[in-house]
Amino acid sequence: MANRRAPAKPRRVTPALPRRHFALLFAALFVVAAGNTALQSVFPAIARVIRIPDLMVAVIFSGSALLWTFSAPYWARQSDVRGRKRLTLIGVAGFGVSMLGCGLAILGGLNGWLVPLATFAVFASLRMIFGIFGSASNPAAQAYIAAHTSEANRTNALSILSSAFGLGTIIGPAVASLVVLGLGLSGPMFVFAGVAVCVLIAVGAGLPDDDPTHARLGDGRGAPASEPSVAGASTGASSQAADAGRPERLSLRDARIAPYMMFGFASGSIQAATGQALGFLIIDRTGGDAIAAQASISIVFMAGAAATLLAQWVLIPRLRMTPPGLLLWGTALACAGTLGIALGHGFVALTAAYALASLGYGLARPGFTAGASLAVDAREQGGVAGAVTAVNGSCFIFAPLIGIGLYEVAPSLPYWLATGALAALLAYTLGNRTLRRERVHAHPDDSL
Repeated sequence: MANRRAPAKPRRVTPALPRRHFALLFAALFVVAAGNTALQSVFPAIARVIRIPDLMVAVIFSGSALLWTFSAPYWARQSDVRGRKRLTLIGVAGFGVSMLGCGLAILGGLNGWLVPLATFAVFASLRMIFGIFGSASNPAAQAYIAAHTSEANRTNALSILSSAFGLGTIIGPAVASLVVLGLGLSGPMFVFAGVAVCVLIAVGAGLPDDDPTHARLGDGRGAPASEPSVAGASTGASSQAADAGRPERLSLRDARIAPYMMFGFASGSIQAATGQALGFLIIDRTGGDAIAAQASISIVFMAGAAATLLAQWVLIPRLRMTPPGLLLWGTALACAGTLGIALGHGFVALTAAYALASLGYGLARPGFTAGASLAVDAREQGGVAGAVTAVNGSCFIFAPLIGIGLYEVAPSLPYWLATGALAALLAYTLGNRTLRRERVHAHPDDSL
């Protein structure tokens, strides 16, 4: 009797994400990044003109970041229950409403309709809308991508998605400089509120509805609800997940991701502290005229963003870098660039040093995101995306206050201390087994 071979166990195939759907998710994160960077580039000048103390600028962004940190995990869990598309829309809408309101507040302050204290209070309140609702789009988009990429391709896919922020930080300051010339310092906020409306309409009309309560697909093993493919084939979403209600929150102390969370918090806090003070540093080192320095601020931010894109669009895909390499090389380059900012005084030196630091962060941040994603299974992608987003937001709670506070003591002090902190982080990365572990497995290529 011929030996009967046991039937092969079916292998779950991760569906590819159509490029147009990826482009919509990219646009959602891009408009948020561009608008926020535009705001960051013009706000030092706004603060000096309206006479809002430098430290109060940090208070505004820290308060928003605090709300972001607490709201992001909630939205991430909701994305697994109510659908990633719906949560992406909530995030973009929250950003647009916040930008419109902030623009009106700044317009009132610049024209004397509001006194500086009232301008600060109204602007801070409206910025909180972004902290509460704007955090919804990030984990939703990350989870959408993770559901449609294999482990072997997820680092590259999330890196490209992360480059939406890099591209936004180039376009944002550039647009801000042009808009300021025609519409004044409040103009960029109105422009990006309008762009948010356009993106909201495009995502609403073009991205498939992925409400998990409507999905009854998969292998029955509890995988998270994921998005349907264009052809309507199964995406591996589990009916159990659809019936399970709210998924469990992934703890930041989970041993699988805790080192990544520590790395992300440390590197993000250093980047936030030094970046928040950078606009004021450029104003003071180029003569002290806030309006005249606006072009210089924009150029420096654009140079940094271009370096970030170089890392995420060229170096990571071409060199096929994995999370451990990204963390190590990124931290080392960020450390060198931050040292250059501490030592440099001329505009060219500051621009080059900031670009080098941004190149490092452009490698390290995708390494942190992809490494955490690869450390957990498919059921927990929404949870890990929420954890990553919460950590990113938490970096802006105290770091901007610390950075500007140190800047008021001595302009170069934040950058000297940041150089030492990055050197210590590099040593931690070298010595941590979890961060050094390679997690990429062989899978067929996915197209985006």
